[in-house]
This record gives sequence, C-alpha cells and structure tokens, in this order.
Amino acid sequence: MTQAQGTPRFQRIMLKLSGEVLMGEGESGINAIAINRLAAEVAEVVRSGVQVGMVIGAGNICRGSWLAASGMDRVTADHMGMLATVVNALAMQDALEHQGIYTRVMSAIQVNEICESYIRRRAIRHLEKGRVVICAAGTGNPFFTTDSAASLRAIEVGADIVLKATKVDGVYSSDPVRNADAVRYTHLTYDEVLTRKLEVMDATAIVLCRDHGIPLRIFNVNKPGAMMRAVTEDDEGTLVTGDATA
Repeated sequence: MTQAQGTPRFQRIMLKLSGEVLMGEGESGINAIAINRLAAEVAEVVRSGVQVGMVIGAGNICRGSWLAASGMDRVTADHMGMLATVVNALAMQDALEHQGIYTRVMSAIQVNEICESYIRRRAIRHLEKGRVVICAAGTGNPFFTTDSAASLRAIEVGADIVLKATKVDGVYSSDPVRNADAVRYTHLTYDEVLTRKLEVMDATAIVLCRDHGIPLRIFNVNKPGAMMRAVTEDDEGTLVTGDATA
C-alpha cells in the first residue's frame, strides 16, 4: 500500500466511519480484513501526531430508521441502533490495539461493564494522551443520527475538522454510479449543502458544523492512503466550510 507523506494540518480530528465500511465485500457484519485495514490507516494518522476521535455508524448491523420503517417503535429501534454502534466500537478498539494504538471506547449510554461512559473532560484527556477515543451509542438519544453525534462530539472536544469516511471520493452533483456526467465538488459551503439537499450528512450535523465553524471533509476511505492525505493535503475529497472561496 502506498502511503501519503506530509505534515498533518490538524492537531485533533473527529473521524466519522459508516458502519457499511466495516463490511468489506460482505453484505453485513464485520469483515476482519476491512476493519484491520482501517485500523492500520488510523494508526498511521495517530503516529503522525494527530489526536483522533471517532464515531462509527451501525449500518452493517442495524439502523434505527430501517427498523422503524418496518413497523418497530422508533425509540426502541434507535436504542437497538445505539447498541449496534457499541459492538462496532469494541471491534475497532480491538483492531487498533492490535496495531499498538491505545484506545478508549466511551458510550453515551451506560454499559460500564464493557466500556467507559462518555464524559467530555475525560475524553479530552484521553486525546491529549494520544489515545484514540471511539464515541459510541450516538448522542444517547433517539431520533439523532451518528452523523449528528460526530458533529456534536467534534464540537465538545474541540476538533479542528470532521472527516467523513465514505465509499465515494467526495460529494457529487448526482449519483456517480447512475450518472456518468456527475461532477465532483472540491468545495462547498454548509448552506449550499443544505439548499441543494446534497447527501453529505444529515441537516442537523451540517448545521452544528456551520454554527461552530468546524470544517467537514468527505473522502473515500477505500482508496489507499486517502485518510492520511485528508489530514495532510487540501485536495482529497470534498471540503465543506462557511467560506465560498476556500
């Protein structure tokens, strides 16, 4: 694997991983090859001196909105989704520790037998000590996505940027799989994302980033070295800020 070289541009980041990227080529669950590759890329970023917070979705196991659409009570469905993110967080913790990276899982709901409860000041202290902090169970509340949780935790711990790792290399004018003429944006403003209803993150997450001035970068985590380039270079994926000229 070719690794990107360069000096990190950020001291502290919040990395948002979708649960789907843990599936690899599978249809559900956690693929060992996929999660170990991701852990190796996160480890590279940590060793470059960047403090890493992380939020992982649960689309590889279950998602509250899907269960609710099938008729389940939405609050119950969202609680199940929160628990699924804890499963993913524990798996990523194990993969990172196999890379020699100290890691803490901090949950927004109490599951003290297997991980810490999320406490902002303690999370910041872990980050300052060079530990990866994986924030699990979303915000701890139903009706809020893990995208919103990533933006919220980024604000709370003072992250310099939110990096959203997806399966596509940025934000496009339309679905690039269905439309060969789709154009990739290199830069957007928060308001452009909201006005054009671009599927970057949910509206609450975008508004949180906008109101607190936290930039957002969307990149393809399946592209070798992309995660490191996202913290060292300007042109990886799509950058979302409040400045139209950025």
